[in-house]
Amino acid sequence: MVISVPRLVIAAPSSGSGKTTVATGLMAAFASRGLAVSPHKVGPDYIDPGYHALATGRVGRNLDAYLCGAELVAPLFGHGARGCDVAVVEGVMGLYDGAAGEGELASTAHVAKLLRAPVVLVVDASSQARSVAALVHGFASWDPEVRVAGVILNKVGSARHEGMLREALDESGVPVFGALRRVSQVDTPSRHLGLVPVAERRAGAVDAVAAMASQVREGCDLGGLLALARSAPALSAAAWDVAEVVGSSPPPPLPVPELGGSAPKPPVARRARPQTPDGLKTKVVAVAGGAAFTFSYAEHAELLSAAGAEVVTFDPLRDEQLPEGTGGLVIGGGFPEVYAPELSANAALRRAVVALTERGAPVAAECAGLLYLSRELDGQPMCGVIDAKARMDERLTLGYRDAVAVSDSVLAVAGTRMRGHEFHRTVVEPGAGAAPAWGVRTPRKRVEGFVQQGVHASYLHTHWASEPGVARRFVERCLTS
Repeated sequence: MVISVPRLVIAAPSSGSGKTTVATGLMAAFASRGLAVSPHKVGPDYIDPGYHALATGRVGRNLDAYLCGAELVAPLFGHGARGCDVAVVEGVMGLYDGAAGEGELASTAHVAKLLRAPVVLVVDASSQARSVAALVHGFASWDPEVRVAGVILNKVGSARHEGMLREALDESGVPVFGALRRVSQVDTPSRHLGLVPVAERRAGAVDAVAAMASQVREGCDLGGLLALARSAPALSAAAWDVAEVVGSSPPPPLPVPELGGSAPKPPVARRARPQTPDGLKTKVVAVAGGAAFTFSYAEHAELLSAAGAEVVTFDPLRDEQLPEGTGGLVIGGGFPEVYAPELSANAALRRAVVALTERGAPVAAECAGLLYLSRELDGQPMCGVIDAKARMDERLTLGYRDAVAVSDSVLAVAGTRMRGHEFHRTVVEPGAGAAPAWGVRTPRKRVEGFVQQGVHASYLHTHWASEPGVARRFVERCLTS
């Protein structure tokens, strides 16, 4: 089997160089030409893929060699890019920055090598002229297996400045595919964990994506970039098959945001109840969404569906009841701290969540979900399923984690090893009555999270594609609860 989708990796020497602007703008510019564009993001970022989805009309997907393993990067890429004309992969941090203490693992360069994809380096040229050639030469020659095939100059001050930069780069042998002016930078508001997600600023996000596309169309050689993408060789790998890894029928397509207009609540597509691989009918798995819970990997819903669940999204800010027939609940990450008063005010839904857990139904909560299940968040009453108090903290907790399940739960048996990622500015002060979920080995040994009855709640974000049995086990618990 081979994967032959044309592809580019958009990288940079460091964070803040303009990767998101260029990658998202390029995706939208290609899509405006009638191309089917597959959007991808290196690493565990949940926010950028939302902008990618707006730009392309397709679900944004992550490629993470740490969370999923290097062997799954190409198959997951092939799964997401199936049927597309071109794929654009936005990198993370600097080109060669990966998991701390792990060499190249999970870096943009690592993923580019796994995909055999040409790299276009986005350079912040605002404070340099001829030195840009030395910078690009260094990045292009550092690892011979990484093909730095072009440069896009960002934050260029003037036509004269651009001329100086291009003249210097002529000597480097690395072609320039575009230059974006400093005066026309796109307004993309940020806060404590990065960009504000699309779901929280729909109209503004649409305008921002349109502005990025306009910048790239005006400043970049789209034809040259497409030709470069088409120069990527075929990959000797088979696309990831969700039905195969779970052993069931393929899931329905995931809904994607539309470019333009308001943000109505997505309709729930009711179908005949799917069946598990054993022929048993299952219940609905409700997945929290809306502005407060925006962090999820696309493959999780696909795995749940392939395992036999009917996946239905609900909004804890608006919906006063769980979806009809709910037999399991997944609450991913997001920003409940921003919406704590509104989440607290929805007492009817909080009571429904408590009632579901009291029946022993399976509940998987990650980070924001953990905060929502706690007794309170910044003094606002939450569900009270977990005996813990949560509050905002000045310190950022960030990084990859090696973990082992220390308690049997609805997600895994004790001893199951998984890799995860933490990213939060909150602290949970536990009470009593729950077993820990994970033993975490990095950066220090500790236990983390809560397991009680059917509830698994933790700060750790995991990618279920690395362990498809998690979804199968969760759905099977829905049948017996």
